[in-house]
Amino acid sequence: MTDVRTFRGACHEAARRTGGRVLEFRLADSVTPNFHQALIACGGRTVAVVCTRDSAVLAVAEPRDAAESGPLTFVEAPELVAVLSELLPGVRALTRSELTGPFDAAAWPHLSPADITYWRPGTPGEALFNYWD
Repeated sequence: MTDVRTFRGACHEAARRTGGRVLEFRLADSVTPNFHQALIACGGRTVAVVCTRDSAVLAVAEPRDAAESGPLTFVEAPELVAVLSELLPGVRALTRSELTGPFDAAAWPHLSPADITYWRPGTPGEALFNYWD
């Protein structure tokens, strides 16, 4: 798990190193979503760095409204991910292809079997970045 202060600091530094800037943070404060978002403007687009609250996993997705539900749309941002991986040792930065492939529960033993049965995620992205009720 990555604490919020560490996540914020890494996002600011990653944005600075990649020529971008942090626009805002959207911190999750209830059961869902189970991830925080840092909106970063970089390279002519805005992306959301999403970091789960309960495990050391992050990814880059299209930004979403705080009230929006449904699966995240993951995007590639290799330069930003490389810097975040350097700044957050021990945090696994997943690529779009890792998050959109078929879900195998055995590959994610920290996820609750009851949650998997209830949510029935089709991809690792759906299982790790929970937006359900």
